[in-house]
Amino acid sequence: MRDQPTGPRRLDADAARVWFRLLRLESRINTALASRLRALGLTAPQCDVLTTLTEREGVSQQELAERLYVTKGNISGLIDRLVASGLVERRTLAEDRRSHAIYLSSAGRRRAQEAIAMQREFVAQTFGQLPPEKLIAFEELLILTRDLVRAQSSEREGRDQGEETGALAASSA
Repeated sequence: MRDQPTGPRRLDADAARVWFRLLRLESRINTALASRLRALGLTAPQCDVLTTLTEREGVSQQELAERLYVTKGNISGLIDRLVASGLVERRTLAEDRRSHAIYLSSAGRRRAQEAIAMQREFVAQTFGQLPPEKLIAFEELLILTRDLVRAQSSEREGRDQGEETGALAASSA
């Protein structure tokens, strides 16, 4: 029987295996939720808009795009489809007639509540089945990993800004 390699090479392989499992899990969760949302006549992005509006209505499309981490173009198309479906309403803002505030219609509010109930049921059937100590440990690992990714992103953004500043300085010299 061969000994397993230890050290950085083994850790890299373990990290890669866990990474791919996490990606596959996310894909499976998204597929399962998308199937359930289709039964409600919604896509995942449409559901995101509706459930976000249950937290705060009357936001601009710009603010909604920022809250959902999507582009203004994407949110515009989503809102167009939700308006056409009778699930949201655009109301012109008095202070800026070019901008609109987004509100749920009564049908949109009902659909959002159905989607929230469906999501809660899914969570109860999956994550809710984990023993409490495992769920706590999983959350701790997710937070730790999130923080590592944030640190990498911040570090990279800092390097990119430094490169841009250096390039600008070089071009103006």
